[in-house]
Amino acid sequence: MIGLDKDGARWVVTLNRPDKANSLTRAMLGDLDDILAEAARERIAALVITGTGKVFSAGADLDEARAGLATDPVWESVSGRIAALDALTVAALNGTLAGGAFGMALACDLRLAVPEAKFFYPVMKLGFLPQPSDPGRLAALVGPARAKLILMGGARVGADEALSFGLVDRLVPQDGLMAAADDLLAAPLAASPEHRAAIKALLE
Repeated sequence: MIGLDKDGARWVVTLNRPDKANSLTRAMLGDLDDILAEAARERIAALVITGTGKVFSAGADLDEARAGLATDPVWESVSGRIAALDALTVAALNGTLAGGAFGMALACDLRLAVPEAKFFYPVMKLGFLPQPSDPGRLAALVGPARAKLILMGGARVGADEALSFGLVDRLVPQDGLMAAADDLLAAPLAASPEHRAAIKALLE
């Protein structure tokens, strides 16, 4: 349920559980963690994370969340591995982003989204806490008040509003999403690993 396409130093990871809105199970998160650990060892240049269907991810599989997945450290491991890569990392959000799946997108360097996407993180309603790094990363992008709007107010944010907030960087039609990501990846793919890592380090 996690697809991986390796094209040299460009890797595309695809959440592939469209019948369940790409909701994430412990097994899927474990696979993601393993893939990202390998990506770090390989020092890849570019990573895209996307989904199959009309939803990027609805977050945690609710049955597994209630059984303990909501507090599993694997979420923090996955987002931490993304943030630590010296690659250019792009979340190509093919649809709605919800719940714990925010962690992956927030940890990426850039977020592209389709105009139909919605964004919500219903931890207040569901009685769970957000993953530890998510509030800080969210507030760094959108500011503390808007982070509270999403995490405490339970606001559902449309794509245009997400763009104005700084939650996403560009809106791209569905049929051009991967091409838009690839346009951004061309420069880091052409650079040396040392040069790419040096520039990314300057921005952190």
